Amino acid sequence: MSALTLRLPNDKHARLKSLARRRGTSVNRLMEEMATVVITEADAEARFTIRAGRGRNKAARGLALLRKASATR
Repeated sequence: MSALTLRLPNDKHARLKSLARRRGTSVNRLMEEMATVVITEADAEARFTIRAGRGRNKAARGLALLRKASATR
């Protein structure tokens, strides 16, 4: 595990401490949870961007597949 020094304004640090206390956790654990959320969102965005790139210039094909799928109902 690594250590990270984070400089925050005093008021923001106080608010994080208060939030952690209300959640029954530590500021360290709260920061770890927030980092996990940010990393997960970044990974999802990267996956979406890759998938969107695969569909570029294929709108006509996609619409044809949708028409075909709705016709088989």
